[in-house]
Amino acid sequence: MATSATESLRTRVLGVPVDVCADVQAAALALSRSGGGQIVTLNAEMTMAALADPALGAAIEAAGLVIPDGSGVVWALGRQHLRVRRSPGIELAWSLLETAQQLGWRVALVGASPAVMETLVERLKQQLPRLQLVFHAHGYQHADAWPELERQLLVARPDLVLVALGVPRQETWIAGLGQRRSGLWMGVGGSFDVWAGVKQRAPHWMGTLQIEWLYRLLQEPQRWRRMLALPAFAWAVLSGNPPRPATQRPAAERTAG
Repeated sequence: MATSATESLRTRVLGVPVDVCADVQAAALALSRSGGGQIVTLNAEMTMAALADPALGAAIEAAGLVIPDGSGVVWALGRQHLRVRRSPGIELAWSLLETAQQLGWRVALVGASPAVMETLVERLKQQLPRLQLVFHAHGYQHADAWPELERQLLVARPDLVLVALGVPRQETWIAGLGQRRSGLWMGVGGSFDVWAGVKQRAPHWMGTLQIEWLYRLLQEPQRWRRMLALPAFAWAVLSGNPPRPATQRPAAERTAG
């Protein structure tokens, strides 16, 4: 089914929602004009995590826009005869920052380490000098500091909030703010590290071959356990027998292990 640049078709991969749209940037701007909402960047790893984590699953379900960030999700959609392009979240987030500068949006950044946040703020001043950065805070805050951080963030009335707290925390934290938030809120994973120059994105040719996951694994070998979700995802799609969401499993099964 064809969709216009601003319209999206919500479908599902292994029961997890994802939006098919011709232009994710246009869809994000349409969401902003309609009052804002949460943007989720879905990949295979997050899909499997959502089936195991009810809070993450609920956050994705309630999101205003869920884009196909990972090649595994694009492949799974293709098996449903839905042809879409992979839409890396890091690229959408940067284009939204550029749009924010052009339109005078108020921008907030939350997450990453103190050093990364400091470097990122300085780089943004150079690369996007007219950007209205009204709030920024690193993600290594004491638990007692978060209520006040949230209060200050909401008082700043940002039009765009980028959150780099990692999956699932960034998604569930955004969702937890509920009706108190306005504007666009988007989890961006390790994007701050890349923009600050601490990490590098995979070379373009690896993206073309759909093996960016291998580059991330080489950079962060500790991710290997999380990468086990990839073959599980592929098998679930091929077999048509996805694992049941955690909310549908017997309590003893959910707490075992």
